[in-house]
Amino acid sequence: MACFVYILGSEGSDAQGGGTRTYVGWTTDLDKRLAQHNAGQGAKSTRGRTWVLLYAERYQNRGEAMSREWHLKRDRGFRKRLLG
Repeated sequence: MACFVYILGSEGSDAQGGGTRTYVGWTTDLDKRLAQHNAGQGAKSTRGRTWVLLYAERYQNRGEAMSREWHLKRDRGFRKRLLG
């Protein structure tokens, strides 16, 4: 089953902590996962914001996707360039 690593972006208001944020995750269904995040059913850190998909990569299995997710979470420079 194909797995995806994705990066979401959101513009926040002062009430939400302000500033633009990114979130990195992995899933087997990008559309469904984005809808979950926007419905407040995603990770706690994504609730109360409107998210857009900034970037995605496809992998053949869960292990590869999770490894790439780990690396992307630590690459703040790459995520900042996506917000460009």
